[in-house]
Amino acid sequence: MHSVLLARTARRVATTSSSSHIARSFSARPGPKHTKKTAHGAKAATPASQPDNTHTHAPSPLPSSTVDRLNVSEPKPGAEQKRTGAKSSKDSLSSIERRRQQLGRVSFGLFAIGLLAGSVYLGREWSEEELVERKSKGEAVPDSRWGRTSGRLSSMFDYFSKPIWQELLPPMLPTPHQKPYTLLLSIDDLLVTSTWDRQHGWRTAKRPGVDYFLAYLSQFYEIVIFTTQHHYTALPVIEKLDPYNFFIMYKLFRESTRSSENGPVKDLSYLNRPLERVIILDTHPEHVATNPENAIILKPWKGEPGDKGLIEFIPFLESIGIYKPPDGLSSGGFTVSSLFSSSSEKHASPLPLTYLEAKRREAQNFYREEQKYIREHKGEFDALIEADRQAQANALSGPLWASVAATLGGGPPPPPTPGDGKNDAGLGGPGDHGKTDGAVVKGSS
Repeated sequence: MHSVLLARTARRVATTSSSSHIARSFSARPGPKHTKKTAHGAKAATPASQPDNTHTHAPSPLPSSTVDRLNVSEPKPGAEQKRTGAKSSKDSLSSIERRRQQLGRVSFGLFAIGLLAGSVYLGREWSEEELVERKSKGEAVPDSRWGRTSGRLSSMFDYFSKPIWQELLPPMLPTPHQKPYTLLLSIDDLLVTSTWDRQHGWRTAKRPGVDYFLAYLSQFYEIVIFTTQHHYTALPVIEKLDPYNFFIMYKLFRESTRSSENGPVKDLSYLNRPLERVIILDTHPEHVATNPENAIILKPWKGEPGDKGLIEFIPFLESIGIYKPPDGLSSGGFTVSSLFSSSSEKHASPLPLTYLEAKRREAQNFYREEQKYIREHKGEFDALIEADRQAQANALSGPLWASVAATLGGGPPPPPTPGDGKNDAGLGGPGDHGKTDGAVVKGSS
């Protein structure tokens, strides 16, 4: 307001000063020459510069400005300001601000309606699929509307911490082929251990007796490797432990675990197996925090030579697989003292073998026959593995469409390359469990 008034006042003052200048210039012009008769009758010219006292006119006064001067000085602190009568803009809103307020009210109303509709939808009754899923995982099934709403909300926010699949293992095989129990095994400090130094980099050594442990117990259990490592670091180690896929049925890696504040957790409720027939061996209690009743925590192995931790634990797991109790970890029909009885003792008396000893002898004979078969056909197995590697390499080295066709099974694989019968350096074959205990399996500088 002050700037507008100052501009208008300056414009009027300029107009007034220009009119005053025009009036002054007009009054300063020379007037008409006046003649005066002389004695001879001649006319004498009177110069205009000499004033004529008889016809002298007084200068016209300057027009006075009718515009009041604007007082732009700061008001004194104690002086009372006069009201001009203009409407203050403090309480008035522009059209843009009014439109913005209206849009805000509409958006808030729509948000409230959506929130109410979402709460009503989340509080609906449980469907049959949700009931089956929650009961299979052992989760509570609340009956109240608020309980159903909070349960569904928590499951929505828990999406990123869950395993990548709802069922980590495929459905169970038919009865003659499916093992009665599932044995989950960790890798770190249980089957192998890893060390690092400046000279060799990372080196991984397998635990003494691990080959016999896997081969013997695979007769009674569905063996599954469940590790918190990523597949690109754990898979080469698993392939060295079981190069022909004879003993390890499935492999689960980091993406199959559940995220928590204490790190990855192996949630067995996603396993797609009855929990009363699942046993997990681990060396880290925090990894099995969700199912401690199914877990057996062993002492970590740090590379000590001559370790017998796995071998000493075989009779316990063997007895569960032989007796087949209804609950894998509870004493239902056998005693703990009978689990660790030795079968190597020679019976001097003609007493017949016990049921446990008979089944143990049968399993050991099966183990020997299986190891003999692997040793006799080791060259064929190595040739098949090498042929598969060559087929993958040829498919990747060709054009893109040829690679896609080979991946989808479009063409036959190339002829196998004859092998030399030697196993890869490192862990060794499953038949060499007595020679490679504690051997280095891989190294990287």
